[in-house]
Amino acid sequence: MEILRKSIDAKELVTVDTAPKGTILIVDDSPTNVRVLFNFLRDAGFKVLVAQDGESALQRAEYAPPDIILLDVMMPGIDGFETCQRLKANPVLCDIPVIFMTALADAVDRVKGLRLGAVDYITKPFLHEEVVARVNTHLNLRNLTKQLQEQAEALEQRVEARTFELSQSNDLLRQSEAQLRTQTQQLEESLRKLQQTQAQLVQTEKISSLGQLVAGIAHEVNNPVNFIAGNLSIANGYVQDLLELLALYQQHLPTPPQDICSKIREIDWEFVQADLPKMLVSMKVGTDRIREITSSLRTFSRMDTTQKQLANIHEGIESTLLILQHRLQPKSSAPTIELVKKYGNLPLVACYCGQLNQVFMNLIANAIDALEEAIAQGQWAPEKQNDTPPTITIQTAVEGDRVVVRVSDNGPGISQEDCQKLFDPFFTTKPVGKGTGLGLSVSHQIVVEKHGGTLSCISRPHSGAEFTIKIPLLELETET
Repeated sequence: MEILRKSIDAKELVTVDTAPKGTILIVDDSPTNVRVLFNFLRDAGFKVLVAQDGESALQRAEYAPPDIILLDVMMPGIDGFETCQRLKANPVLCDIPVIFMTALADAVDRVKGLRLGAVDYITKPFLHEEVVARVNTHLNLRNLTKQLQEQAEALEQRVEARTFELSQSNDLLRQSEAQLRTQTQQLEESLRKLQQTQAQLVQTEKISSLGQLVAGIAHEVNNPVNFIAGNLSIANGYVQDLLELLALYQQHLPTPPQDICSKIREIDWEFVQADLPKMLVSMKVGTDRIREITSSLRTFSRMDTTQKQLANIHEGIESTLLILQHRLQPKSSAPTIELVKKYGNLPLVACYCGQLNQVFMNLIANAIDALEEAIAQGQWAPEKQNDTPPTITIQTAVEGDRVVVRVSDNGPGISQEDCQKLFDPFFTTKPVGKGTGLGLSVSHQIVVEKHGGTLSCISRPHSGAEFTIKIPLLELETET
C-alpha cells in the first residue's frame, strides 16, 4: 500500500492511500494523539486524513468529504463544539457522523457534544479496540442508511418508469404500483428501525454519561459530608463544655490579669460566646441539606435492572427538578420561571425507574427551553404586563387503571404539523446545535414499549404545550 505522508506537526493533510473500509478525518492539535489514532486506524484498514484545527477541518471536509470525523474538543481557534455546529449547519456535510474525543472525566463535554449533533465519543487515553469498534459501528450505520436511501431513490425511479411503460394497461399498472408500494413501505420501515437503533445508541450514551456523573458526584460528596455531620454533634458538645468551663473561670476569677482582659476585648468575647453555637447549628443545617441533595441525586441516577421495581413517581420527579433547578433561576433581567406542582395521591408504581426519570428530564427540560425562547423573544417584556409569569405545571393523578403525569408550560406552543412529528427520530423544532431530535423519540419508546403506556402532546401556537404520560397501573401491579 502506497503511503503519501507529510510531517504530523505540519498543518497539512496526512493521507494513507487505498483504504477500502472508508475515509476518516482526525481533527486534533496534539501530534501525539494524532499519531496514536493514525496508527490504530491505518492498521485497521482505513484511509486517514488529519487536520490540526477547526477551520482547517471544515476546509478539508468540504473539499473531500470523509465518511466519519473524529473531533477533539479543546483546540486553538474555534473549539470542537463550534466546529461540530458548523458541520451540522452545512447541508453538504451535515450527514457526516462526528465522534468527539474527550478526557475520561469530561462527562459534561460528552453530553454537550451529543446535543450538538455528534453520534458518539471516545475517551482519552485511547483504547485500540474501543476506537476501532466505535468507528466501525457508526461507519456501518451510515453505510446502511445510504444504501437504504439509494434503494428508495432507485425504487422511486422504477415507479416512474413503470408508470410510463404501463400507462396503457391499468390492471398491470395497479399491480405493479401495489408491489412497488409494498417494497417502498418495507424499506421505509427498515429505515425507521435503523434510525430508532441509532437514536437509542446515542441516547444510551447520554443517559450513561449523565448517570455516571451524577452517581459519582453523589458518592464522592456523601462520604465527607457524613464525616462532617458525625463530628458536628461531638464538636457541639465540646464547645458547650468549653463555654461552661470559661463561665466557671469568670465566676471564680471576676478580675483576671490585664493581658487576659485585653484579649477578651480584642476577640469580642461576648459576641463569640453568643455566635459560636449559632454557627454550629447553621453548619448542621447545611450538612443536612447536602445529604438531602445527594440522596436525590442517587434517586435520579439509580441503574435499572432487567425487571421493573416499585418506585415513588414523585421522588423521581423531585430528583429531576433538583438537577434542573439552576435553569429555573432568573438570568439578569429575565423573569423567574415559576414551578407549580399539583401532586395527587399515587401508589408505588412498578417501572424502570432510571428510564422513567429520563423521560421526566426530557419533558421538563423541553418546557424550560420553550419558555427561555419565549422570554428571549420578549413575550414577558415589562411593557406587555402579562397576567401570568412563565410557568411550568406538573400534575399527577390516578385516572381509572392508569397513573397520569402531565407536564405543561405557557410558552409559545407547537404547530399541529410539528405535533404530528414530535416523536419521530431526529425531528426537532430547535435551531441547529440546540437539539438532536432524540429526547422525545426515546421518551416515547420508554413509555410505550417499556411500560405499555402512552405519551401524547396537546398544543396550539401561542397557547403553550402539555405532554401527558399514562402508564397502565393494573398491568404493572399484576407484573409485580
